[in-house]
Amino acid sequence: VKPEIMIPLVGDIKELKYVKKFVVETADAEIAAAGSDLEYEVGTMIEIPRAALTADEIAKEADFFSIGTNDLTGYTMACDRGNNDVSYLYSPLQPSVLRMIKRTIECGVQNGISVGMCGEAAANKLMIPLLISFGLTEFSVSAPSVLNVRKIISTWTKEEADKVTAKVLEMSTQQEIVEYLKSVV
Repeated sequence: VKPEIMIPLVGDIKELKYVKKFVVETADAEIAAAGSDLEYEVGTMIEIPRAALTADEIAKEADFFSIGTNDLTGYTMACDRGNNDVSYLYSPLQPSVLRMIKRTIECGVQNGISVGMCGEAAANKLMIPLLISFGLTEFSVSAPSVLNVRKIISTWTKEEADKVTAKVLEMSTQQEIVEYLKSVV
């Protein structure tokens, strides 16, 4: 496994290329100075809507993606989960957020890069069959959630998850999605 360098808050391929050039030059110089030939990967967080919407282009330059669902959800829904006046809008199960997550994962898969997810959604039992169906390859969850997430993942086949996801993608509201997922998960 190669070490990874992850660049946060990238909005498009131009930003990734710019930052990656600096990061690679710096890392290569430090590795050479240490007398090593260490190889590493440079990837990006997908955590803002414009990055999710241009994930097909960004995937051509990144070695991997990590979807930051907390920020992606907040920015997509234009709300702060810590603000009681608007926090009811915050949910990764909103159709718009699910579509961005799906698109990001598909773009990564199509370009042969791994796609991970960090944030609360990766440990959300209602999200797990959707993430399996979308093709997520890495779930980054807090230590107390690891065993439960592994258990839930082990109960799903890709085919079962695809059937659930097909129904969810036909739904137009978070309420419909949550009610349906609670009935099958």
